[in-house]
Amino acid sequence: MSVQTTDYTVSEIRSPAAFIASRVFIYGALVFWAFVCLFPIYWTITTSFKSAVDVTQGHLIPFVDFQPDWKGWRSLGLSPDSIFQTSTVRDEFLKRFMNSVITSVSASGLAIIIGSLAAYGLVRYRYKFAWFKNEDISFFFLSQLILPPVVLALPFLVLYREVALLDTRIGLVLLYTLMVLPIVIWIMRDQFNSIPVELEEAALVDGLSIWGAFFRIVMPIALPGMVAAFILAMVLCWNEYFFAALLTSTDAKTIPVMVASQTGSQGINWWSMAALATAAIAPLAIIGIALERYLIMGMTAGSVK
Repeated sequence: MSVQTTDYTVSEIRSPAAFIASRVFIYGALVFWAFVCLFPIYWTITTSFKSAVDVTQGHLIPFVDFQPDWKGWRSLGLSPDSIFQTSTVRDEFLKRFMNSVITSVSASGLAIIIGSLAAYGLVRYRYKFAWFKNEDISFFFLSQLILPPVVLALPFLVLYREVALLDTRIGLVLLYTLMVLPIVIWIMRDQFNSIPVELEEAALVDGLSIWGAFFRIVMPIALPGMVAAFILAMVLCWNEYFFAALLTSTDAKTIPVMVASQTGSQGINWWSMAALATAAIAPLAIIGIALERYLIMGMTAGSVK
């Protein structure tokens, strides 16, 4: 006599009503969280098309609560009726925008180069400095994020004044690189940990040098993680305000500093600030959407080895 067993999935054991209820709850929670995350962006974009009265009265729905207007974009010289006219505000915005692009991209790229090499060395080689080993060195890099930025304000201000780096793009690039380097090292450390060392050993047996194995074998596999680290570093650099406001005055000011300066004698120009914030959000949103596949692959690469 044989006994026949049947395997049932969880969804088959539960009643249809319980299964539907759990699905409704999960998707309802996801929709609610998406609303919470996206509403500030929606509010910012709609505010850039509001007049002063609509802003103070809290109108939210275009064409229902208020009639959209180009006031916020017109104040920046970026509305359809002013885009082809001379505008000193638009010239200033484009200058600040380019400062943000140059400093963020340069600092992120430099951090990726240095951080990838440092992470690869910590993963593939063993170091010991006094009682410091690889794990201690890795934690030391991460511990730098614990230090409040305000503690470094005066030292960097004095240092940059002595070496003539105040109000320069190079000064911001070097500082931003130091700021995001610990995060890049930790992301790339997990990325390299997920790559089997046997691949590099086989490449060395085939005649490649250590650098050859790194560039031809390791880097193509680690590319998603490098892209994810680059995007995260660029977001942090792009949104940085404290040091940009402290160490710059005219030539190297960035978009966050310009957004924070949208105040007048009668208060905050919310429509102008919202238009500036929308213009600052747009590049990062485009980059995130275009590189979404690499971002997800890079963030999950170290979860399974």
